[in-house]
Amino acid sequence: MQGLLGTFLRRFITAGRLTVRWPEGSSAIYTGIPGPEAAMALTDAATVRRIVLNPSLAVGEAYMNGGLKPVDCSIYDLLDVLITNQMRSVAGVPTLGLRNLIARMTRRLAQFNPASRSRRNVAHHYDLNGRLYSLFLDRDRQYSCGYFLRGDETLEEAQIAKKRHIAAKLCLNRPDLEVLDIGSGWGGMALTLARDYGARVTGITLSTEQLAEATARAAAEGLSERVKFELLDYRALDRKFDRIVSVGMFEHVGVGYFDNFFAMVKRNLAADGVALIHAIGRFTPPDATTAWITKYIFPGGYCPSLSEVFPAIERSGLFTTDAEILRLHYAETIRHWRRRFTANRDAIASVYDERFCRMFEFYLAASELAFRCDSLMVFQIQLANGQTAVPLTRDYIHAAESNPVRVQASAAD
Repeated sequence: MQGLLGTFLRRFITAGRLTVRWPEGSSAIYTGIPGPEAAMALTDAATVRRIVLNPSLAVGEAYMNGGLKPVDCSIYDLLDVLITNQMRSVAGVPTLGLRNLIARMTRRLAQFNPASRSRRNVAHHYDLNGRLYSLFLDRDRQYSCGYFLRGDETLEEAQIAKKRHIAAKLCLNRPDLEVLDIGSGWGGMALTLARDYGARVTGITLSTEQLAEATARAAAEGLSERVKFELLDYRALDRKFDRIVSVGMFEHVGVGYFDNFFAMVKRNLAADGVALIHAIGRFTPPDATTAWITKYIFPGGYCPSLSEVFPAIERSGLFTTDAEILRLHYAETIRHWRRRFTANRDAIASVYDERFCRMFEFYLAASELAFRCDSLMVFQIQLANGQTAVPLTRDYIHAAESNPVRVQASAAD
């Protein structure tokens, strides 16, 4: 298998430089045009065999289990070489191309997300020990793409700007608007909309950990009368809201449920209402989630192409009133997360273990690179039931961001 993997790597590495130290102690260098450089050691023949047979799963598992070790570099550096070359040519590794084809053919099964399975999938990632997230997210625990107006913002500044950007697109121009937050996380967006914009917010989540934290935060801030959190699947909703927002949740819907999702938005959005969907997408045609991400990080998850999203919106009868692509904002966000994770690695290892830390390091590094040099991006799509629900031009977005004004809530509380 070592000879076969060596042959694959000679064809696969067309940019940069990869040095491989084989299990018996020999080394080989694979080079292409100038690009990133890294080195790795493969510690046993079983690791070599698994990588040959299923690289999209086995590389991450080998790093987690110690069968693959970066040499004089980080896992980020190593993945930079691998992902850069994967973008250039999958054909160089026949097993990778075949498995990608199979994954695309079976992706609807992998994304089969009825309500019961959706709850299990959410628990897999979001019901981890809350201390983990406090050690690498911002103070508000925004687990989604920040917004970098200049590029040199702190993580906290970028997440505040993200919330302000979304609020501007929601047109929160009067107090006591009823807002639905789908996938409300630890409550930061809902609390901001209530505290700073006078909204009344209902947040729904499938994570018991997030529900408990968000509810406690609302009580601590004295906002329990304006913000309610519920453990509820989006498909169970049947009431009208003036505004609907969803940040980082659509990736968990699954391609077979896009029509259901947008039909729910249509059904629950007031006649003059505005909705904003913020989610990860891809620049490329429809594809499949990598095997490692599906198994270890986001079971049932998928980042769609816009060609899959817009037809479902069109079939729902909603109007798309604005669409924006955020290109490198998530790469910068994850860069902050990755550095904070590294700085707090010992504390995280005390909560979990070394294998978990390597898993999360691999996830953060691969995710950042997927936004930085692969095909992922973030889209924000504004929706409405009528064309007159938002102003004629986008000037109002910039104006609302530049001069944030607190909307006074009613005195009825």
